[in-house]
Amino acid sequence: MTPNALNFSGGPGALPATVLDETRDAIVALPETGRSVLGMSHRSAWFLGLLDEAERNIRALLGLPERYAISFLQGGSSLLFATIPMNFATRAFAPPEYVNSGYWSRRASAEAQRTAACRIAWDGAPTGFSELPALQQLAVAPNAAYLHYVSNETVEGLQFGDGEARSAVPLIADMSSDFLSRPLAAERFAMIYAHAQKNLGPAGVTVALIDRALLERIPPNLPHMLDLRTQIEHRSNYNTPPVFAIYVLTLVTRWLRNEIGGLAAMQRINEAKAQRLYGTLDAMREVVKVHAAAPWRSRMNAAFTFGDARLDRAFIACANARGMAGLEGHRSLGGLRASLYNAVTLEAVDVLCETLIEFGRRHA
Repeated sequence: MTPNALNFSGGPGALPATVLDETRDAIVALPETGRSVLGMSHRSAWFLGLLDEAERNIRALLGLPERYAISFLQGGSSLLFATIPMNFATRAFAPPEYVNSGYWSRRASAEAQRTAACRIAWDGAPTGFSELPALQQLAVAPNAAYLHYVSNETVEGLQFGDGEARSAVPLIADMSSDFLSRPLAAERFAMIYAHAQKNLGPAGVTVALIDRALLERIPPNLPHMLDLRTQIEHRSNYNTPPVFAIYVLTLVTRWLRNEIGGLAAMQRINEAKAQRLYGTLDAMREVVKVHAAAPWRSRMNAAFTFGDARLDRAFIACANARGMAGLEGHRSLGGLRASLYNAVTLEAVDVLCETLIEFGRRHA
């Protein structure tokens, strides 16, 4: 098994083998143009066609209604942490509300507070970010500008179920680490955004799905690059976009459509991978602790520890010797983390689980 197949990194994550092969060839020469993708103009007919296909593929995979605009942005989710309140937290509404369920949602709310007043609707800090709330049961002001949450916390290994995505006010979700990993009831959301480097491709592009009704709230005189209408009006081509990242993202959407067979099939694969890994960890519960409480465990990221930093480091060394990479826990939590993004295969998870079992027997 190749090193690329054994990439369990929290991001940038693994890419499908066929996408890597096509990308390698395109760096030398695209089949359609005979020129390197790295030198293709963002004003070329080829790239305009690529933008059209990327949008069509995402709409088809999600069954996305036409009322949603799709835009390919730069700056990652971190830039949107600021631009979302700049665009939508207007004085006509009560302050937006935020769910602080882990490292990245706390980053989002902290950045929002630098831009506009906002309220924390729920905070998981008292339980060490090991569980999640029911969104529809939160005491949110009925005239709040929006409710923001992170659908999957990569650091702590927590994930909301799609059924939790209900709110009486406009719902905005950062889905950076589980977008296109399962079917999605997109019509429940006012906005969904996701940077690419988990399930969609390399870093450099962020996908945003925005209900056009929300755009009416944007105040005048925002800087053009921070006004979300700008990229929508210019079809993601206002300034030079990340052509290469959008190209790879498009290849990934083709892979999901043609090789995987859609998001329901992708979900079944992801569930099988997560069941295999968590089943192994639970069988080792006397020597391994999973951070997230069972009802909220993520299918994308499993955060766990042997309870001893020396053993965690020893396991990483053992895994690295067998070709695995990216199993270090996030710097804020420590321990270990295995990310099971779309391109990680069940065979790769089997290798990880076998290594865990053998290591546990040796060091328990």
